[in-house]
Amino acid sequence: MIEVDGLTVRYGGVTSLDAMSLTFEQGTCGLIGPNGAGKTTFFNVLSGFVRPAAGTVRAFGTDLLAMAHFRRARWGVRRTFQTEQAIEELSVFDNVAMVHEHSRLGGASRRQDVLDAIEFAGLHAAPDAQVGTLGAGQRRLVEVARAVVGKPRLVLLDEPAAGLPDEETGHLAEVIRRIPEHTGALAILVDHDMSLVSACCATTAVLDFGKLIASGPTAAVLRDDAVIRAYLGVDS
Repeated sequence: MIEVDGLTVRYGGVTSLDAMSLTFEQGTCGLIGPNGAGKTTFFNVLSGFVRPAAGTVRAFGTDLLAMAHFRRARWGVRRTFQTEQAIEELSVFDNVAMVHEHSRLGGASRRQDVLDAIEFAGLHAAPDAQVGTLGAGQRRLVEVARAVVGKPRLVLLDEPAAGLPDEETGHLAEVIRRIPEHTGALAILVDHDMSLVSACCATTAVLDFGKLIASGPTAAVLRDDAVIRAYLGVDS
């Protein structure tokens, strides 16, 4: 569904992504690696925030890098960030609705689409509740609702479980796992919680210093000697 070939990103003398070549198949895929491995840089390339020095990305047959960054939201790229992006002063409904406005769906179904996204995320808060009054776990779910509204094609989740207790992480895992079925999108999950990655992702890729060092079925990847050494920081 997404074919990455020779993707290279440089910041001055630092190579953040080094000729990354990988195929992400339909479903929820994991992308893991130590801090600074290039995971967020990869998301920034897909989102249009970073222009690569070399390489190609084809998503659902479309040359994503040839598309202007401001057109990618309407095409179907959705993104959560390590820091919360929901607007605290607005209601849950308005936060999700503002993303729907930039989707490829028309306005006729807007209200129902937004309510469906809120329900899918499993938010306990009322749609008219102000986001700033919600707890951390519910605010994270608002971010997920924003990411799935409007029939996205590609959902990028950057450490969505950061700081959440186990109970809320468990609910989040159930939601993330169902994103492809619910939306038809391909989801890519970046997280340091290996239990979350294992619960959500059939396949996982691993970056280290910008290089792809392993990819394949998640259970096998997490047993890979190179992953154990580079990511977990212990001898195999």
